[in-house]
Amino acid sequence: MLSLPVIRPAVLGTAFAACVCAGPAFAQSAALGRARQVTRSENYDPSLAPDGRSMVYISAVGGREQLMVRSLDGRSLRQLTTDAADHEDPAWSPTGDTVAFVTLTSTEARIALIPAAGGAVEVLTPPGERVIHPSWSPDGRRLAYCTDDDLAPPRKNPSVIKVMDVASREVRVLISGGVNTYPAWSPDGRMMAFRRMLGQSNSEVFIADSGGGHARNLTNSSAFDGWPAWSPDGRRIAFASNRGGTGDYRIFIMQPDGSDVRLLARTKGRATSPKWSRDGRTVYFPLCRSEEDGGGCEIFAADVPGA
Repeated sequence: MLSLPVIRPAVLGTAFAACVCAGPAFAQSAALGRARQVTRSENYDPSLAPDGRSMVYISAVGGREQLMVRSLDGRSLRQLTTDAADHEDPAWSPTGDTVAFVTLTSTEARIALIPAAGGAVEVLTPPGERVIHPSWSPDGRRLAYCTDDDLAPPRKNPSVIKVMDVASREVRVLISGGVNTYPAWSPDGRMMAFRRMLGQSNSEVFIADSGGGHARNLTNSSAFDGWPAWSPDGRRIAFASNRGGTGDYRIFIMQPDGSDVRLLARTKGRATSPKWSRDGRTVYFPLCRSEEDGGGCEIFAADVPGA
């Protein structure tokens, strides 16, 4: 039986607890008012550095989505992007020197690169096509990404997964036919997990070979499953799903053949986009909460039992 892991916030830092000791008369008196949350943060979509010491993630700064780099021990924090665009889907390269991301304006969504140490932004994809969700190949030579499936939300539109050779900028379509998003390479580069919509409300995690062939459904569930991420050893895939009937999205782990699906941690809210630590012992994910629960999004971490 899988024991539930301890969940800890990975961005907020030290948690504080307060204890008020009072006499019986005060303890029984009515409260003068209700406490309400004043501050909130928007931090999400982490990606771990190859050395396992830092993460890059999105943080709302001055009304824009900016990329931040934070050491996992909490001792350092720096803002990586500062321009007027929004920045989404950060992906730290396997070589450790570059971060891929989506640069967003009112008219464009394009894949771009920035040095992990900071510097000039290099836009890779041409204007005129909205593309999202970059994912590095294990050797760092190629980037998989997909065309935008939300051109007229809430209705989904067809989207394809493409692969770019970063050096030559050569692009080819890898997976097409329907709505295909969130590509994720296996650690050996031989397989790719991705999300495919079956209709407008059923999302499944699929897997295909590195050439895009032999695609098959791993989750086969009526729930909304997606956001796949391979463990570093290639033996497990983490994903997010609203299965369970609670209305919450939570993180699950399964075998690469779709078997042995297990809930990683009991959370309340919308947990998506899991990312593995480099040693495979921890899964990081953003958790966004409802207004009733204080709102905002923070990055959490859950240890993987038996890893």
